[in-house]
Amino acid sequence: MSGRGLTRLLFFPRLHGGVRAESVVLCSCGARTELLGLVKVLPSAFSCFKLLSRETYWDKGKSGCYNYLRSSNIEDAQPTEQEREVWNQVNSVLQDSENILSGLQAYKGAGQEIRDAIQNPSDLMLQERAWNSVCPLVIKLKKFYSFSLRLEEALRSLLESLTCPPLTPTQHLEREQALAKQFAEILHFTLRFDELKMRIPAIQNDFSYYRRTISRNRINNMNLDIESEVNNEMANRMSLFYAEATPMLKTLSTATTHFTENNTLPLENTTDCLSTMASVCKVMLETPEYSSRFSSEDTLLFCMRVMVGVIILYDHVHPNGAFNRSSKIDMKGCIKVLKDQPADNVEGLLNALKFTTKHLNDESTPKNIRAMLQ
Repeated sequence: MSGRGLTRLLFFPRLHGGVRAESVVLCSCGARTELLGLVKVLPSAFSCFKLLSRETYWDKGKSGCYNYLRSSNIEDAQPTEQEREVWNQVNSVLQDSENILSGLQAYKGAGQEIRDAIQNPSDLMLQERAWNSVCPLVIKLKKFYSFSLRLEEALRSLLESLTCPPLTPTQHLEREQALAKQFAEILHFTLRFDELKMRIPAIQNDFSYYRRTISRNRINNMNLDIESEVNNEMANRMSLFYAEATPMLKTLSTATTHFTENNTLPLENTTDCLSTMASVCKVMLETPEYSSRFSSEDTLLFCMRVMVGVIILYDHVHPNGAFNRSSKIDMKGCIKVLKDQPADNVEGLLNALKFTTKHLNDESTPKNIRAMLQ
């Protein structure tokens, strides 16, 4: 067997201070990831991330392997001079992500006003009240949609940086830790946004009412100031965006697909990075020695969101998808660790796998895998 490198990207969210953490040694061999052993690392209060790199040397004729381990904490990783330009670009997007989530979480909708207007079509005061309630919400929805475009551009920049030659994807993850952290943060935000959106049916109801009303008023030749903010073309694009069960993941999946299709680099540069991240997150979640040391439920959710995010991206860019038996991602194991969690915590993530993946319903998908997501 030829020598091959191995990176273990461990998304360690907060562990209890002073605990000796054990890291997982993974080796990507063919179509599956094997757990080779456990390695002690220094006592530390891990926060958010741990990037552990392993160079594995195979000795022909011997069953074992000799390895050198190197670890570095990337929670506070600062960009190198080479990373700085991309890091600044992505950071300008990520620094707005919490405001986007807060705005979405506070979204109440105009359901009552819309119902009153529909039930009393001749009451102009109720019509005006509904319209005045919906318009600010549409501006807010435009803000969310516009942020998705910024996030798409940020993801593309990260993919370009983390897959470009002469470094391998493994070397990129080792050396460009600040960018690796941002990549995970984008996935974390994306899953959080989509989980919230799926719980707010008012979004589509409000936007549908807006489009119906503005079309009717346009027929009546009424001049509407809001069209300067949300014109017909923008409304069409927003409508497609919010019609998706998981609009942010759909945006990132499409962006990743376009990136690989319009890139001269080997597809494996992208898929190997994604599958490694998925495998490590799965082991973190399924191994009590690690998951029991997480200091809060948020840390588990972080690992699950990153895992689901990279699975979906992998499924969209790999010709055979993530569910095929030849996949480098253990889908049965990944789904199992999700279903072992409280249902309320994973409903949105399981729905993302159901509705945002590309190959789940392929004939090549094993029936037992498909049944797990029914």
